[in-house]
Amino acid sequence: MGAAYNTIAFKPESCDGCNACMIACAEAKSGNSELVNSRIQVIPDFDGGFDLALCRQCGDPKCVADCPAGALTKNLVTGIIEWDDSKCVNCLLCTVGCSYGGIVHNKSVGHVVKCDGCGGDPACVKACERGALKFITTSSIYNEVGDLEDLFVPGLSGCQGCNTELIMRHALRRVGPETVLATPPGCIPGMGSVGYNGLTGTKVPVFHPLLTNTASMLTGIKRHYKRQGREVNAMALAGDGGASDVGFQSLSGAAERGEQILFVCVDNEGYMNTGMQRSSCTPFGAWTTTTPVGEHGKGKTQDAKNMPVLMMMHNCAYVATASTAFMEDLYDKLDKAIAASKVGFAYLHIYSPCTTGWRFPSQENIEVARKAVETNFVMLWEFNPRDGLQLSRPLKGALAIEDYLKALGKYRHLSAEQVEHIKVSLQRNVTFIDGLAKNPQLKPLL
Repeated sequence: MGAAYNTIAFKPESCDGCNACMIACAEAKSGNSELVNSRIQVIPDFDGGFDLALCRQCGDPKCVADCPAGALTKNLVTGIIEWDDSKCVNCLLCTVGCSYGGIVHNKSVGHVVKCDGCGGDPACVKACERGALKFITTSSIYNEVGDLEDLFVPGLSGCQGCNTELIMRHALRRVGPETVLATPPGCIPGMGSVGYNGLTGTKVPVFHPLLTNTASMLTGIKRHYKRQGREVNAMALAGDGGASDVGFQSLSGAAERGEQILFVCVDNEGYMNTGMQRSSCTPFGAWTTTTPVGEHGKGKTQDAKNMPVLMMMHNCAYVATASTAFMEDLYDKLDKAIAASKVGFAYLHIYSPCTTGWRFPSQENIEVARKAVETNFVMLWEFNPRDGLQLSRPLKGALAIEDYLKALGKYRHLSAEQVEHIKVSLQRNVTFIDGLAKNPQLKPLL
């Protein structure tokens, strides 16, 4: 597979036109704060917001193709389009080829200028306090695991926009072929992980346990292979129903015994495969088919069960929360969970928005997942008995919870009282998790 590269991303809805990024760029590249010397330009758009003129370091750069002197080249190691002043003839054809206004003629220096990425530490990104600019470094994941074999077969039948398939493929690819996979009833086997018509949906042994016995069956499989002297990963991919409800008894037992299992809970906050019924992980106020909204019903009347905290209280070898909106964090935790499962029980709780059951457009899945984390509705952390609970992302500076709730149709009916209940519960959860992270005296008690 080809290489991927880091890039600067722009979030226009977060930009207020303060020009801090331009000042930082000008100072870094010219030693003064004159905006004309900035290689990034924030410009007003036609809707009262802002757009960005910046070199996108294109994979197929037109500026390079249009340069008759060969002064522009794509560095295949860094991904940066480099300019060679010794070859440039100032024809400015490169500026015509760029659709993003990323390379322009600077009169004060007498030649074209463009972003060079600041050696992988962009000054503009560090200067942006509103988060409108972000340096995306997830290319490392693609470069590291892109050539690993995808252990799910093509053609799984997930709903349009569902990112559970993303979780399935990434997780199993990373765990590797020496794996026995369990997928209890839910969206994951419903997509075809266990296959159709006598054919499996994976390239590793996979079985379809009951909702009640996933962890206990994996326990037997792991112990069987250990007696044979063979090291095999015993891995579960289960929904929140198969983990927090019917499957909790065997899950809790395996965790308490410290069985060498990697249990991944893909939490879409309900029984989505069988008609979008509520589970114990369904949040307060959410619409489901069994918590309907009407004259009497106003959604779920209980708060969600905090499964990751419950698993942490089992003193597992490793427990973590993750989100597909933050893939570097997810991969880091997946690696730690794999390592922990060699010596004890590892539990990874991945939040996975459901386009159908949550009622939002399929193309907004990753943005919904991101908003859940940015509002602290979902908190990213990890735990092991030695270090206790550690935050993976600061809890300060969170967006208003309304930014998340208004993105989902399942919360469209919420009253002011229900929103206030969610705010109070959210703050209680944030205070609790933050307290565990800050108080080292609590670590031995977990």
